[in-house]
Amino acid sequence: MDTLKVRDAADVEQAVRAAIASEQPLEIIGHGSKRSIGQPIATNALLDLSALNAVTSYEPNELILTVQAGAPFADVLSLLDTKNQQFSFEPMNTSRLLGTPDVGTVGGTISAGLAGPRRIQAGGARDHLLGVHAVSGFGESFKAGGRVVKNVTGYDICKLITGAWGTLAVMTEVTLKVMPRAEAERTLILRGLDDIAANRAMTEALGSPYDISGAAHLPGSALRTVQGPLGEIAAEDQSATLIRLEGITASASSRASSLSTLLQSYGTAEIIEDSQSSALWADIRDVVPFAASGPRAMWPVWRIVCPPASGGKLGQEIAKRSQGEVVYDWGGGLIWAALPPSADAQAAQLRKLVDAAGGHATLIRASEDVRRAIDVFHPQAPGVAALGDRVRKSFDPKSILNRGRMARSFST
Repeated sequence: MDTLKVRDAADVEQAVRAAIASEQPLEIIGHGSKRSIGQPIATNALLDLSALNAVTSYEPNELILTVQAGAPFADVLSLLDTKNQQFSFEPMNTSRLLGTPDVGTVGGTISAGLAGPRRIQAGGARDHLLGVHAVSGFGESFKAGGRVVKNVTGYDICKLITGAWGTLAVMTEVTLKVMPRAEAERTLILRGLDDIAANRAMTEALGSPYDISGAAHLPGSALRTVQGPLGEIAAEDQSATLIRLEGITASASSRASSLSTLLQSYGTAEIIEDSQSSALWADIRDVVPFAASGPRAMWPVWRIVCPPASGGKLGQEIAKRSQGEVVYDWGGGLIWAALPPSADAQAAQLRKLVDAAGGHATLIRASEDVRRAIDVFHPQAPGVAALGDRVRKSFDPKSILNRGRMARSFST
């Protein structure tokens, strides 16, 4: 395997142009923490961005951070902590689910676009990316956006690049919006609800005036063997439905009390505060019930996005038919499903159910053999796929960048 370790954007340009000339596709990595997500890439050339790791500019008073794409995400979070700030989209840390070292980069985080529980309130990663410097599949540097949200290029490039898994361009620097961390948080826990009742409770909470920043449901079977903060709230195989509120202390406490009253028909709510609450939501964000260190380590894990009101019914049906386990986030709009191992990760059956519910499913964890055998990303309708192909060709006509990562077949 040839590794091209670049020092700056000029090096990236040179590497991409050389790859075009030799018709050699490039696999783009920071520290490689997410390489096992997506279709396996057939190439012998790695473009290593880990040396692009500088914080270019951080202006806490302006709530703006500019950082190179290879900067370790943990280091950036530590920097934000010094100013009591955060990324409001609460990006997922995939290391516990995938069983990899915690070495993810900012560029990898944006390329994956995996937002956490606060997605229902603050939006996704693409809503917080203000600007990007990148190198296209033509070997040309470009920039989009900037310190304010403005784009006149014909494409909203920040939104296109987020979640594109490195298939459109090589990011070299990004500018992100940051926000102050809440003074306090309160989490209500309702016990013993089945998936449908929990879905109704979360929907009612999200429709209330109490500004909910997290709504998740964990069936008792998924909690049974969990260690750490989530394991500490497990009680006699009962499910746990968690609803989070954040803000100044007086407001968070008052809203939690009012929400408890609103939801009293679902049971008496326990209230967890501040650091204990934060630890619970970190475990939910990182899907700890299906962690690679746990009893379901060998089970494929799917990430399913669906209409929130359909979540409970869909999750129940998936668990019943697959004999697997599910947990819910985003008020039922995000389902994580761990299924017993099979040659195709039960893709055909699962996607039939997901399609009927109007959702889409991505295989996040599976062996390389399984990922070669099926479509990791949800197959698109022909018209959408054709549009995506035209967009990709406008950025990377030779499919030099992460060729085949998002689809088993593609045209050049």
